[in-house]
Amino acid sequence: MTIKVGDKLPAATLRTIVDGAVTEVTTEDLFKGKTVALFAVPAAYTRTCSTKHLPGYVVNADALKAKGVDTIVCMAVNDAFVMDAWGRDRNVGATVMMLGDGNADLTRALGLDKDSTANGMGIRSQRFSMVVEDGILKSLDIDPPGQFGATSAEAMLDRL
Repeated sequence: MTIKVGDKLPAATLRTIVDGAVTEVTTEDLFKGKTVALFAVPAAYTRTCSTKHLPGYVVNADALKAKGVDTIVCMAVNDAFVMDAWGRDRNVGATVMMLGDGNADLTRALGLDKDSTANGMGIRSQRFSMVVEDGILKSLDIDPPGQFGATSAEAMLDRL
């Protein structure tokens, strides 16, 4: 079942790289007392994710923060090392927190996973974006398979 606006985000542990080491980030710590813009991509380094989705949030980070967003998070069902390398490759810096949901624990708990085994990619995330305030889902947008638009930074800015 897919999470709904008004629901509390489920407990899960994501991973990132801090000072060269894998660091765990719980959803409780990530969302507590903050407004978080989280967007998820099917996979790091893929065409649309690398040329449109992630860059849009980097370019629009200041505008999102001006509208009350404290933290911008990019999440994928990849490991922390892949997410870190992708962020460095795309010059993300500290603008967007790159989090790996390597086992799809949060993605599955949200009901936003998809089976991409036919494409050799295993279980992945649907392309989605959400705004979470103090752990409560305030908005959720999901792009249909093969499409990009509703989950863009520009679309999120229009809704904030």
